[in-house]
Amino acid sequence: VQLQASGGGLVQAGGSLRLSCVASGDRFRDSAVGWYRQAPGKLREWVTTRLIGGATNYADSVKGRFAISRDDAKNTAYLQMNNLSPEDTGVYYCRLFKYDVWGQGTQVTVSS
Repeated sequence: VQLQASGGGLVQAGGSLRLSCVASGDRFRDSAVGWYRQAPGKLREWVTTRLIGGATNYADSVKGRFAISRDDAKNTAYLQMNNLSPEDTGVYYCRLFKYDVWGQGTQVTVSS
């Protein structure tokens, strides 16, 4: 299985973006999916996870602003990001936990 992330870009503070992560093959629906991010000069950090049953978890820094969802019919996960701030800048990666597969990353840049 491979993951393809997209949807990043440049946005002003307070703006919104929606990231997508499309999985090839038929293994998407039997794995939890998550998003991570890596800011310049920092370690990659976990952002959010959505389990197969629908439960979600968020890092405190994004709680109330970000929302993860998935469409198993389209083998796609989404990350809706609202009220973005410059601290959200980084490369965002999606991950399928069961297979420990990562997408290639998509750049998000938030200007102040």
